[in-house]
Amino acid sequence: MEQKVSKSSLKVEIESKLEIRQQRYFSETFKKEKVQELIDKRTTVQKLCDLYGVSRTSIYKWLYHYSPHHEQKSRQVVEMESESQKAQFYQNRVAELERIVGQKQLELDFREKLIDIASEELGIDIKKNFSTQVLNGSGPIVSCGKTTS
Repeated sequence: MEQKVSKSSLKVEIESKLEIRQQRYFSETFKKEKVQELIDKRTTVQKLCDLYGVSRTSIYKWLYHYSPHHEQKSRQVVEMESESQKAQFYQNRVAELERIVGQKQLELDFREKLIDIASEELGIDIKKNFSTQVLNGSGPIVSCGKTTS
């Protein structure tokens, strides 16, 4: 059982589903006020779109027209550092760290040589005897982790 639908009833049904928007005009003071709210961050473009049924394009046109801070067709270019700049930075950093390690190695070598010279001058092995405790005569002798009496 097919139902025949006339063109006029189909047109009425489509028009009822589609909301026909009327052309609206917003005053200049209204636009300036909304732009100021955007600048002061009291509202967002999306909120204005939803609240007043205005397209984002229209709001941005208002913003470009009424805001002294926003110019249409101005672009902000944000570039990532090129690979050669990054490579140069890391090469410089590695060279700096290698210099620091070299200085620390020289200090260690100097201290090692100083200990060797002091051991020869004093006639004792400073490295070996460094961890021995001084005896006060009343307790057990502790040497290299072993206790003797």
